[in-house]
Amino acid sequence: MNSAKRGGEPILVLGGAGYIGSHMVKMLGQAGHVPVVVDDLSSGHADAVGKAELIVGNFGDEAFIHKTIQAVKPAAVMHFASFIQVGESMREPAKYYQNNFNATHTLLEAMRRHAVNKFIFSSTAAIFGNPVRIPIDESHPMQPINPYGRTKYFVEQLLQDYDAAYGFKSICLRYFNAAGADPDGELAERHDPETHLIPLVLRAAAGRMPHITVFGTDYDTPDGTCVRDYIHVHDLCSAHLLALDKLLNGEGSAQFNLGNGNGFSVRQVIDVVQEVTGRTVPVQYGPRREGDPPSLVADATAARSQLGWQPQYPRLEDIIRHAWAWESAAINVAHPA
Repeated sequence: MNSAKRGGEPILVLGGAGYIGSHMVKMLGQAGHVPVVVDDLSSGHADAVGKAELIVGNFGDEAFIHKTIQAVKPAAVMHFASFIQVGESMREPAKYYQNNFNATHTLLEAMRRHAVNKFIFSSTAAIFGNPVRIPIDESHPMQPINPYGRTKYFVEQLLQDYDAAYGFKSICLRYFNAAGADPDGELAERHDPETHLIPLVLRAAAGRMPHITVFGTDYDTPDGTCVRDYIHVHDLCSAHLLALDKLLNGEGSAQFNLGNGNGFSVRQVIDVVQEVTGRTVPVQYGPRREGDPPSLVADATAARSQLGWQPQYPRLEDIIRHAWAWESAAINVAHPA
């Protein structure tokens, strides 16, 4: 392990070879930090970390994470290594409690042992469950309706207890729907299997899938399909960078919702994809998926006022355009003219 500082402070990035983590690694490097990635590559891609150091291993392995933190001596830790599929969490809750909660507890204890007490946690709008009001601010009741959301909620509670007892400082960033791709075209979503709506619709538009399935058309929403608040991955990472600065400057723990405050239905996303790509998207309709709330839209006023966060790409068209640029490049590589 090479833990030397190369012009900045080392920041340990768990899951840094994944979708959001890899975008964060790139942004940290551009900001003068030294990202050091921990990833077991079960869903991440080694080529996504760029020039950053990659340490392959599971953060829930107690001996491994103690050794890693001792060697790297990070100024802070960013955690992007959770499992994220709502449907899978309903079928395999044990997998989610083990990785998302138990392994995170192991990580926090390793950090405490080595006097690393600054932590940025990727949380989720799923902690709120079925919303009682829209948009959702930080004071909204938290009643998660699936194991994925519950594991994230329990980690947030754990972090509050660690702050009260040990002075352990954390910032929890509650994503609504992360989407889009690196504006430079270097990084994008590469989940396998892919479960996120926008890349799936783009694959259907590109002919890489026979159709997109819309799950549920009878929700209490304007067109009967689920409504979500889509936030560009670049804007998510910029909020993490601001949160890191806040912790490194000695400020206290906090929790922030991250979204653009605009809800788009599944049908609206399909319409915008067709406009951006100029292609028809084949659609099939299926039953509701268990664990899906009808509408999730953020009130990110606190992030704007307290972090100074300003999304650079709030328009759904731009989010889809960046993702389509990556998809189009993938098509050209697979099927050159």
